[in-house]
Amino acid sequence: MTEVRLTAWVRGKVQGVGFRWWTRARALELGLAGWARNTDDGRVEVVAEGPEKAAGELLELLRGGGTPGRVDTVVERWSEARENLSGFVER
Repeated sequence: MTEVRLTAWVRGKVQGVGFRWWTRARALELGLAGWARNTDDGRVEVVAEGPEKAAGELLELLRGGGTPGRVDTVVERWSEARENLSGFVER
């Protein structure tokens, strides 16, 4: 099983609507570690490490219609897992 790091920047109405909490809950359900934080420009940055399949599922959920608020775009970057994360936190 390949371990990966997904970094996703989510743009839309995603701050102040429970988006980071929702992302944390989905990531934990998928067995991913990492964090979600608000950025100064109004986006949410999500970093998740774990099995490639689970990270892909999280990306699909971020792009799907069931998130809090409104997602306009998601830009992702894939890299090798650094394996220095545990749990999933809202920053």
